[in-house]
Amino acid sequence: MKIEVFQTAPKLSRANLEEVIEQIEASEADLVLFPELALNGYKIKDALLEDAFEIDELIDIKNLSLNKDICVGVALRVGYKIYNASIYFSKGEAIIYKKQHLPTYGVFEEARFFFAGDESFLFETKFGKTTMFICEDMFSGDTLNFLSKEKPDLVLVLAASPAREFQNNSLLIQDNWYSILKTSSILSGAYTIFSNRVGFEDGLGFWGGSAIINPKGEIEKSAELFEIDKIETKMNKKLSTTQKYYLRKNE
Repeated sequence: MKIEVFQTAPKLSRANLEEVIEQIEASEADLVLFPELALNGYKIKDALLEDAFEIDELIDIKNLSLNKDICVGVALRVGYKIYNASIYFSKGEAIIYKKQHLPTYGVFEEARFFFAGDESFLFETKFGKTTMFICEDMFSGDTLNFLSKEKPDLVLVLAASPAREFQNNSLLIQDNWYSILKTSSILSGAYTIFSNRVGFEDGLGFWGGSAIINPKGEIEKSAELFEIDKIETKMNKKLSTTQKYYLRKNE
């Protein structure tokens, strides 16, 4: 089964939805993954009250999920609350994850605008036990503990990570991210699929580098830095099963 990772450059506009739908329709993958807030853009700020989506407004994506699974990042309105969410659409149903760790340091001010989620969970898909996390969630010990304990088969990570700290012709943030993603796979025996956005917003430049990490903690594929791109893989379930066997001492 094929997974396709889209590395996009969302604008601060609801019009992103149309572009995402076109990309979904053109894909022949069994699962397509988009970055954090792919339907809205990242530095949405006060426009959030007008630009957040309600789940019923995503009916076109829901219908497309009758033929393939879709995971996309969105500013989601639930009642009076708005969440930085990822939604997994499959067979016309929607599973919603709400970002738990909202950064408020440096250039980040998410907690000023979003409500925080409070739950990590597994759900069944055609790929096996699956879980989702959004950007800052992956830098939490609670997340890594959850992955080590629950041992999913597939970990989907949606991100809008800005570029910072260039050192020796490389990005420190890229090195940090890849270390965390490899740890995710090693601890769980899962494929970890990372979709990070590119483009510029309000002085922030997003670096991309979306990646596919196999259950051994190896980077199978990575996308270009700072460029719109897409990568794909076919899951090797035997590899995941083997790695989980080696991890049995942790159970």
